[in-house]
Amino acid sequence: MFLDAIAANCRAHPQKTAILFLGGEAVSYAQLAQTTNRTAHYLRALGIDPGDRVAAQLPKCLPFITLHLAAMQIGAVFLPLNPGYPPAELRYFLADAGARLLFADRTKQAALTEMSASLPALQEAIFIDADAPWSDRVSGYSANPVSLPVDPDQTAMMLYTSGTTSRPKGALITHGNLTANIEALHSAWGWRADDLLLHALPIFHVHGLVVALHGALHAGATAELLPDFDAAAVLDLLQSRRYSVFMGVPTMHRRLYAQAAGTRIDLSFMRLLTSGSDRLPDDLFFGYQRSFGVTLLERYGMTETGMNLSNPLHGERRVGSVGMPLPGVRARIADPATDLPLPDDVVGEVQISGAHVFAGYWNQPEKTARAFTEDGWLRTGDLGSRSRDGYFTLKGRAKDLIISGGLNVYPPEVELALMTHADVAACAVIGCPDAEWGELVVAVIVLAPGAAPTADEIRAHCRDRLAAYKAPRRVVFAAELPRNALGKAQKALLRGTACE
Repeated sequence: MFLDAIAANCRAHPQKTAILFLGGEAVSYAQLAQTTNRTAHYLRALGIDPGDRVAAQLPKCLPFITLHLAAMQIGAVFLPLNPGYPPAELRYFLADAGARLLFADRTKQAALTEMSASLPALQEAIFIDADAPWSDRVSGYSANPVSLPVDPDQTAMMLYTSGTTSRPKGALITHGNLTANIEALHSAWGWRADDLLLHALPIFHVHGLVVALHGALHAGATAELLPDFDAAAVLDLLQSRRYSVFMGVPTMHRRLYAQAAGTRIDLSFMRLLTSGSDRLPDDLFFGYQRSFGVTLLERYGMTETGMNLSNPLHGERRVGSVGMPLPGVRARIADPATDLPLPDDVVGEVQISGAHVFAGYWNQPEKTARAFTEDGWLRTGDLGSRSRDGYFTLKGRAKDLIISGGLNVYPPEVELALMTHADVAACAVIGCPDAEWGELVVAVIVLAPGAAPTADEIRAHCRDRLAAYKAPRRVVFAAELPRNALGKAQKALLRGTACE
């Protein structure tokens, strides 16, 4: 399983650096193994048994990583939480999960002490200094692995969905899910022990924790962790060191491209630069080729599955496409009403099957049942199509589909047209209720600095590039778009304001 691969790397090259914190601590594979083992014994001493939920609301730090690995080693369920959650939101996650332990940053102790005391299932909230040596806390415990058998079907992690249409749901990710996904990525992306990953993603999310960090540790590679993303700092680092892997989201890539400001910067020595978590605009795809001499690899995943589809490491990385199924993954386009497969080039729901697909939602059997078809495929809720040669293209979330005058409008298509306007810095397209049309196509736009086009000019720009029914009927100018931790526009929030 995944943890076995890390243990093998620790035996094979114990002195090699596994994790490097920029400007700070370097952790070898031997140190990572020893600290993880000690942390596992520490958790057992605190009374944690297999199946118990261990929550961590910490910054990007070694305690977070070792708690994550140690909890999985003893068969407990690790619950990573966004450090930005205020007490009210945090309370929901802890209460819903029935967490036994919470590890949080000491700077939040005053704000969280009263809240944590109100949760009957929570045995203890432990506040730590994230920058203090974690080894000091666990030094009195054995450095040998905890000898508890862990089954592939046991839950390893609980990852909460974004909750755009209801309260967030806890997706149960098993040890077998993690192993299947990381082995597929190891094969598809050619992870190597000599890889050096520049890690600028948050690690409370599947992208940063499972795809990036697990990928490096599974391969026996080195991950250099940045505390957060800063475009200028990242671009300087990418030029100054021979990193081989970088993973980002379109918002990050947009800022890196803007930071380059048209200057040619050679990053062709890097073998893998990925983009995910949201649609990569076409201009960024081609802009990276011009400015950096590399072609971004776009892929598609979700909280419930990890990665599903990817453009090839070697071969055509097709603009606008998220590629083909990873090894061991099955994907199809189906009619959302009947779950019957649709022909190529027809838009329907993307449905997924494979050993990487999650076990279900925590304490929500009805929602779990609705998530799967009768023949066992996961309903992703994403619309897309498959080309005749096997490439998948996403058309947006099914819930974001706009039906205006009886015609389907796919927001990503309109957004791509809007982004070709020189004055548009960012945009999101939503449907707003309308008595005549059913829904109106509404564009929420953030303008470039100093730009001042009129709404009519924006609409005319779209009508030149789209069928009339797809062009926005209303344009709303905004200072910024509400985004989640990975930079994806939160359209549910936009509907609450732009549709008023």
